[in-house]
Amino acid sequence: MSRWIATAALTVAGLVAASNVMAAEKVTLEHDDRTLIGHMKEGMGASPSDGVFLMLHGTLAHGRMEVMAAVQDLLADHGLNTLSVNLSYGIDAREGMFECDAPVRHGVDDHLQELSLWHQWLQDEGYGPVTLFGHSRGGNQVARYLTEHDPDGIRALVLVAASTYDEYEAASEYEEQSGMPLQVLLDQARELQRMGQEETLMEDVRFLYCEELDVTPRAFLGYYEPTRQNDTPTVIRGMQIPTLVITGSEDDVVPDLPQKVEAVKDSGDITLMTVDGAGHFFRDFFADDVADFTADFIDQN
Repeated sequence: MSRWIATAALTVAGLVAASNVMAAEKVTLEHDDRTLIGHMKEGMGASPSDGVFLMLHGTLAHGRMEVMAAVQDLLADHGLNTLSVNLSYGIDAREGMFECDAPVRHGVDDHLQELSLWHQWLQDEGYGPVTLFGHSRGGNQVARYLTEHDPDGIRALVLVAASTYDEYEAASEYEEQSGMPLQVLLDQARELQRMGQEETLMEDVRFLYCEELDVTPRAFLGYYEPTRQNDTPTVIRGMQIPTLVITGSEDDVVPDLPQKVEAVKDSGDITLMTVDGAGHFFRDFFADDVADFTADFIDQN
């Protein structure tokens, strides 16, 4: 290889690396005496009017966790604007993983409201149209935001390893993890609500990944109340907005997702793609496949 070719190759590699490591810009939004945190990344050569992805992380995570950061950086290389947000869980300026060290007062309805606030912020900043993008439980929540809030200006929906739900499996898993029947906690939460004590903390209960946590009845029911809305394939049944569902062939967290999506994809504008060899978090080069599938999908829609 000549010195010129070698130098040119290194220069190109350096430019690509630089685009990937350039930090996303931290942005903030004030709401109810709390600061909400997001990270904005401009696509290479893109303008706000080209559109933007509003991205949401999975359970108790954050917008720059490994899978989110990797895909966000790669989408920027595809010339796509992205805003990856952190749900607050009621915590001021929350960043990083939730450490199970603070009471949880926010339920799913609050998360959808925060998505709505970020969506409005993007519109105020001149960004649009918006593609909703969610990983794991975040996939379920962006789908629910779309179907329950019916927002304007949504271009497409991209769901990566989106969560599924089965009422009996959820109850069995909860009892196995906590040693207490889920129904006991559901009854307690509903009774507190009936008495108008929605902000009374249920103490030392199992909540998601946290072994012991204080949580309000509203937040507990938001995650554990048996409802078909917890099952993403059910939520997107009949979806007319272009929807891409990306699964990993080795995903052992939502292994039933491909079968469930197959059962509903002909009911609407739904496309199913599988990344061969990928697990639930699409680590390493599997994130490239997610970004490539996503960019191609947007180009076609």
